[in-house]
Amino acid sequence: MNLALTTSEHAQHSGKVQQQGLTIRVSSGTGIGRTRLSAFDAALRDAGVANFNLIRLSSVIPPGSDVLEVDGSEQLAGGYGDMLYCVYADAYASTPNEQAWAGVAWSSRDDQSGAGLFVEHHASSRKSLEHDLRASLDDLSVGRGGGYHHGGSVIASVECHDHPVCAVVVATYKRSGWITHEQR
Repeated sequence: MNLALTTSEHAQHSGKVQQQGLTIRVSSGTGIGRTRLSAFDAALRDAGVANFNLIRLSSVIPPGSDVLEVDGSEQLAGGYGDMLYCVYADAYASTPNEQAWAGVAWSSRDDQSGAGLFVEHHASSRKSLEHDLRASLDDLSVGRGGGYHHGGSVIASVECHDHPVCAVVVATYKRSGWITHEQR
């Protein structure tokens, strides 16, 4: 018998919330490079996720989740080339004095279930980014009938001086390794 399924069925019938124990880590980074791609890689290194293959998710936070703001050194550990399931925002600037702003914000359902929503945006100013993050969270909540409250946000920014730059914010759900031919 699958205990998790039994617990889930019990939670559904009793009205109690099932806790899955997922910890979602949110980190940020900035980088500079000779190209946009190398600036992106530098920002991913700063955020602690450069050696993963990023699998971008839509922005739903499963029930039982905890969202933690962490430094790049506290991000999920894994093997080189592992898959990393995440939500992320990236922003770029390549003209001197131009700014790149990236942000991820989240809300939680009012029912204390740990379920919620992420939104991710990029902009050329903090004011524009904060507006878009708030407006999107409000719209996503209204579209689901309300019942959400602001959980937090992480914002990263960098200004271009003479080389392309990138700002990244990444919310990581889990990592997964690859199945090799030897494992089949």
